[in-house]
Amino acid sequence: MKKSKMNPLKMIFAFLAIAIVIVIPLQFSSPVIENPPVKSEIELPGDIQAILQRACYDCHSNHSQTAWFDRIAPASYLVAHDIKEGRTRFNFSDWKANPPAVQELLLWEMVNAIEEHKMPLKSYVMVHPAAGISAAELTALKSYVNSLPGRHKIDTARIIRSAGAPGAASKTAGTNAPVSLNGIKYSGDYQNWKIISVTDKYDGGSMRVVYGNDIMVKAIKQRQLPFPDGAKIVKAVWGKQHEDKVGNISPGNFQNVQIMIKDSKKYKSTEGWGFAKFEGLRLKPSGKTALFATTCINCHRLLVPESDFVFNIPTK
Repeated sequence: MKKSKMNPLKMIFAFLAIAIVIVIPLQFSSPVIENPPVKSEIELPGDIQAILQRACYDCHSNHSQTAWFDRIAPASYLVAHDIKEGRTRFNFSDWKANPPAVQELLLWEMVNAIEEHKMPLKSYVMVHPAAGISAAELTALKSYVNSLPGRHKIDTARIIRSAGAPGAASKTAGTNAPVSLNGIKYSGDYQNWKIISVTDKYDGGSMRVVYGNDIMVKAIKQRQLPFPDGAKIVKAVWGKQHEDKVGNISPGNFQNVQIMIKDSKKYKSTEGWGFAKFEGLRLKPSGKTALFATTCINCHRLLVPESDFVFNIPTK
């Protein structure tokens, strides 16, 4: 006995009826997207500001401009989520809430995200094609951030000459070791760990050496993600590289040491990672409050969620 087939027209009406039953009630609970008052707008050269306003402001400022189709559920729920999330990462309309050094860091990471095609979101550009950033605009953004004074780090050679600073060696252990605001203590033991990778960055040509402790190295070899508790990474950063007449490249002045420690319970709010950064030969802890770790993880969430929020490691 043959099974009767539903008339195609009846199928269409059935789908429409289901859609109406589901979609119409959603409109009454659709989130309202509001623009809070502007506190301190970012100040940039006109051409740079124009690029960011067009590509970033809808999610990262208090000037969000939603199209009519952004306000129709269920799309409105996704749009409201992206705007809320974007403003928590950074907000161009509350820019001075960030210390100057953090402001420059955020601008650098914006350029990184754009170059890696992670921002603006592909789903956003699909329905807002004007938000796309061209190669020429990316070059302009790079040129601007390369001009920022923050890339000219502390001249450690001058410190040694003028003050006879003993440098990092005297603060590698014991009670004299500097401690980050979230309790992470600096230790020079990382210099005995294995080197995971050596990288550079286009912001002035800085050179970075990434070290991992035994737990981290073993996890990388076994392709274990997420990384286990006890894994530690240290990135030592030197300034602009120097090339001699025959092509030999050497690092510039020492800039900082960056530390990541995995403890899924202790650092739950930052994806299980504890962050610390120690600047210059005097290894001054970075950040004015322990909340600086939030800035760190926000960048890692944006750019490397697929590698347990860790940069510069061979996980494939």
